[in-house]
Amino acid sequence: MKFRNGTALSRVLIAAGLACAATGQAHAQQAAPAAADQPSPTSDDIVVTAQKREERVQDIPLAVQVIGGEALESQGIREFSELTRAAPSLLIRPAEHPVNASISIRGIGTFAFSPSVEPSVAVQIDDVPVQFLARAFADLSDIERIEVLRGPQSTLYGRAASAGLVNIVTQGPSATLSGRIGGIVTTDDEYGVNAALSGPLTPTLGFRVSANYNKFEGNVRNLFNGDKINGREIFSVRGKLVWDPTDTLNLVAQLGYIDGSTTIGRPFARVSPAARLRGNPAYGPAVFAPGVTFGENNTDVVNDVTSGTDYSDFSQSLKVSWDAGFASLVSITAWDQFKQFDILDQDESAIAALDNRQFGTFDVDTFSQEFRLVSPGGTALRYTFGLFYSNLNLSRDFIRGPFFSQADWFGTNGTKQYAGFGQIEYDILDGTTLIGGLRIGRNKIDVTFDDRLASTYFEGDSSESYETYRAGIQQRLAPDVMAFFTYATGHKGAAYDIGTGFNATRLVPVQPEDSEDWQLGIKSQFLDRRVTLNATLFTTTFDDFQAQGIETLSDGTSNFRLANVGKLRTRGIEVEGSVRFSPDLNVGGGVTYADAKIRSFPFSQCYPGQTAAQGCTGSPARQDLKGFRPAQAPEWKLTLNGDYTPSLTDSLDGVLQFAYSYQSKINFNINNDPESIQKGYGIMNISAGVRDPDRKWEVVAFVNNLFDKHYFFNVTNSFGNQGNAQAVQSYIPRDFERYGGVRATLNF
Repeated sequence: MKFRNGTALSRVLIAAGLACAATGQAHAQQAAPAAADQPSPTSDDIVVTAQKREERVQDIPLAVQVIGGEALESQGIREFSELTRAAPSLLIRPAEHPVNASISIRGIGTFAFSPSVEPSVAVQIDDVPVQFLARAFADLSDIERIEVLRGPQSTLYGRAASAGLVNIVTQGPSATLSGRIGGIVTTDDEYGVNAALSGPLTPTLGFRVSANYNKFEGNVRNLFNGDKINGREIFSVRGKLVWDPTDTLNLVAQLGYIDGSTTIGRPFARVSPAARLRGNPAYGPAVFAPGVTFGENNTDVVNDVTSGTDYSDFSQSLKVSWDAGFASLVSITAWDQFKQFDILDQDESAIAALDNRQFGTFDVDTFSQEFRLVSPGGTALRYTFGLFYSNLNLSRDFIRGPFFSQADWFGTNGTKQYAGFGQIEYDILDGTTLIGGLRIGRNKIDVTFDDRLASTYFEGDSSESYETYRAGIQQRLAPDVMAFFTYATGHKGAAYDIGTGFNATRLVPVQPEDSEDWQLGIKSQFLDRRVTLNATLFTTTFDDFQAQGIETLSDGTSNFRLANVGKLRTRGIEVEGSVRFSPDLNVGGGVTYADAKIRSFPFSQCYPGQTAAQGCTGSPARQDLKGFRPAQAPEWKLTLNGDYTPSLTDSLDGVLQFAYSYQSKINFNINNDPESIQKGYGIMNISAGVRDPDRKWEVVAFVNNLFDKHYFFNVTNSFGNQGNAQAVQSYIPRDFERYGGVRATLNF
């Protein structure tokens, strides 16, 4: 099969070379032609599409980390939230359901439960923007590489990338018929199987079909019925067709389907003896949580309702690339339908008289269309111009009750985006490149809210126009050493605060979020490119940062409100690199220092139980958070990994791998709640096994969380729900306790 090099997409499909999996790098690919001032590409070069064209990662003036598919497997990363272990600038916080999850880069992300709020960190899958973030958390299988772009990317990628972008690229068809079957089983009741078949149907038509099934029973015990919960089950299938009808025309059609479910358990980590559920003297700790031993290591709950989610997603896309000689014209059309049902035992007990629950559905339909004109990569003047349109329609049906905090509402939100964008790079001198970019956009949003409990109905709409910019200079200092200095702005649009308590005041949208970023970086390789060392100094400021606050109602219930933080700033340094000691020994990693601070937030909501002496004053009571760190912003984050594959015999190679990650202390909530602090911790994963020298098969045993380090990925302060007494509930990660397993792969 001859996937021709005449189109950019065809070149992407020709994977070759040795993967630097253990260093956290992507599969090597056939590189695009180099500009006159750039070093010649080799088969070991890592090629990315971070600037919407194929380029060597070491040649682009961006702070970007690349994680290859084999690196994901060797580091035990099987779901999107676990990417936080592989990227030192990235932190992903799961939640009780994917809609409430969040992504941070350099300590900045969006923490909002309103479904109409876009993330500050955007996600893109195979050139298609993920308009509803929960979709990104649904599946992570059959991946070629993941690119983590740090800093605002709004000029090329739109209004939901004011802090960064996660660009996911899935595997494409192979030039010959080939297949893959893999499986995993663990000591704590997880098992999974994945398969892929790829190859040519005709000399110009190729296909790839992949499927994945994974089930984890959970690591929390519900003492009410003896079930394991806090688990997941997912089935996904993806099909891809690539057709080259002529030497200059390439078409890629994709279909994807995901069907998944989760169960939720939030064990009590800290509970005062004075706690009383809903303030009732009869419902002390021994009544609302009988048999539970409270503590940081507790993994038991007592719930008479199985909390969790059921979700499905159906996606379709078509990419058409025409090589016109002077440039490639690209069209990308995509549709996506995401549905979710979620239910939560809100009283989190088995007391029949307080059987309060909340449940609802999300129904999201999205459409996007992008047109792009991309010049060849090997000329002195390079450009990318494009037009973008998207339309998102979301509905949320929500009910809570019947005993307290009753709610019954139906809300809708629509978002339309129109934008034109462009970026130009010009080599003014041998080794010196100027960069300029601009995006002009207009957004329209609308909302309806039917409060069936209060018999009130609201509707409204709003629109805005915006511009974002990028400028920089890139200097080649040596054949394999490049420095860059860039300035970029980001923008995230206005949003309605959809949720319980919606009223006429919320018909005024929360204001847009804007960011401004400066970066100074150097990328270098030494010793015949066996050593890679990159470093970036950065400073980014955010105005009108959108964040979720908490308000405590008169009955003790916590409600979530969206607000604009005045100003935030993050600055620091990122260093990452790898060393290829030999063809069978690789070590890599990175470290990020981020000095993130709230520069202005004078009217933040107080944390539960905060007193006037602790800074909670006024009517309504508020606190000033100036000088505090934002939520989910570790000062230090580090990753280190290694891969050793020595030859044992002529027909057998060994496999030894390790992956270590560390992050310093964070607060899960922006209100600086002392009960929601996660202390610093480190996690070590190791694996050992054997494989065929030609990678036809592999069997590897692994141990994750080798030192059995317990930590949380989120907490909930239930102070108001427990009669204004200490009651903190934890969210237990997949690797809360040490576990082992075996994974095996057969390639044919």
